[in-house]
Amino acid sequence: MSFMTQIDTTPLYAKIEAALAAEISSGQLGAGTQLPTEEQLIGRFQMSRTTIRKAIDNLVARGLVEIRRGKGTFVTHPKITQALTELTGFAEDMVVLGRHPTSRLLDKRIISADEKTAQALQMAPGTQVYRIERVRLADGIPMSFDETYLPLEIGNKVVSNNLEVEPIFALLENKYALPLIEASYQLEAVIAEPHVAQALNIAVGAPIFLIERTSYSTGERPVDYEKLYYRGDAIRFATQLSRRSR
Repeated sequence: MSFMTQIDTTPLYAKIEAALAAEISSGQLGAGTQLPTEEQLIGRFQMSRTTIRKAIDNLVARGLVEIRRGKGTFVTHPKITQALTELTGFAEDMVVLGRHPTSRLLDKRIISADEKTAQALQMAPGTQVYRIERVRLADGIPMSFDETYLPLEIGNKVVSNNLEVEPIFALLENKYALPLIEASYQLEAVIAEPHVAQALNIAVGAPIFLIERTSYSTGERPVDYEKLYYRGDAIRFATQLSRRSR
């Protein structure tokens, strides 16, 4: 009598990937937890560095972990779902979702408005505007890189505040009596350019949602033009549409 032995053809890296994915799924490796180092994983699984890296690369591709340059590999947080149903700021959105919002100011300076910015703010190209660059974080995780452009007279007031603590929308409405009535949105998928990738601590070429938003005060006056770069691996957007009567 002969017996056929079933040979396990599963690649070694796939076994490591499955083992780590199971620990993430069970909560043994919780969101925000740092994975063991390569050396520790080599010792645990008794596999080569190449095999370990292939397993980690696959987990990154699946969105289960992320590599933070100079820090290590961490389990990702579940994607945030943000509704696009009304005009709100980042801090307001994160509080509603139960996340703790913070900001990191990267730059604030006066520049000459290019054609697109000038058109959004209804001014002549070359007019001076204030540009503010910030990283917006939820529970300490970088979520978006924001470029905010303000007419000079508004920007001069706004930048006098601590922009790592004070949301710009709140300043406009509560401190400078500029109620925000409505906004125009454009949303598209792009890839992270080097300056955006560096700000968000992600790889160059990673998927990004780019929102271009112009906010208007009373009298249809544009007071705030923004380019908001959201991490494609960390957020999704949702809206509700009504069918037009026919």
